[in-house]
Amino acid sequence: MLGLGMGAGLYDAAFSTLGRIFGASARRAITNLTLFGGFASTICWPLSALAVEHVGWRGACFAYAAVQVLVMAPALFLLLPREARKAPRAPERADAGAKTCRERGTFWLLAVILMANGAVQTTVSVHLLTILQAQGIALAAAVAIGALIGPSQVGARLVEMLVGDRLHPTATLACAGALVAVGVVLLAFGAGPAAVAVVLYAAGNGVWSIARGTVPLALFGAERYAVVMGRLAAPNLVVQAAAPFAAGFVFSAAGTDTTLGVLAMLAVTNLLATVALARSR
Repeated sequence: MLGLGMGAGLYDAAFSTLGRIFGASARRAITNLTLFGGFASTICWPLSALAVEHVGWRGACFAYAAVQVLVMAPALFLLLPREARKAPRAPERADAGAKTCRERGTFWLLAVILMANGAVQTTVSVHLLTILQAQGIALAAAVAIGALIGPSQVGARLVEMLVGDRLHPTATLACAGALVAVGVVLLAFGAGPAAVAVVLYAAGNGVWSIARGTVPLALFGAERYAVVMGRLAAPNLVVQAAAPFAAGFVFSAAGTDTTLGVLAMLAVTNLLATVALARSR
């Protein structure tokens, strides 16, 4: 049930909404949204811990549910501008937002890029503490390194807000892919402090969140944006759900080094794919 709500209410649906409201100028709105979204865990984790301590986990769940029903849902219904109703046209294919052979190729390349990064991101996020401890880092230090992810993401998004307008969204995606790839490679080969690798990886993911919302808008236009975002999100969410589970088996069967090597190869290959996408526009 939570998964259904997340699929309908997190970044993909929000980006589609902003694209339909702001059209081609939605990039700044998407950047601002992700900037505030970067503080979600920073704010809500301590609040959740405080609520659990005082009213128990059930009380905390009821409190969050009440906020969603009594505050967020009315705000969305009342404050978001309405669009003129159009005759529904149900797309028949996963690439239905693309009209030409070149656009279909671009769509599938972008879909593969998003799925590959989703696999790397969710695997590292879920197993980061295990990875760091397997490299000889104590649990307390591993937690401290993991805590750098949030600030690194927000910092990278601030930089993107300041200079991102000078780059095409596909170039931003390539830059994000480069940061992710360098971070994962450093983590895989133990080159330098683990904290540096995590900061670079997290900065890349911070910018990636913006780019995955702005690239489809730039490539396919505002009119088809919501459909394209939905078609891109579906396989990506499946990969994100399966990747950490599959990685757990690889960790058990082949060890941490092999798993990190596979992730590094995937991240580097994905970087090359983002460069190809940027050069093909």
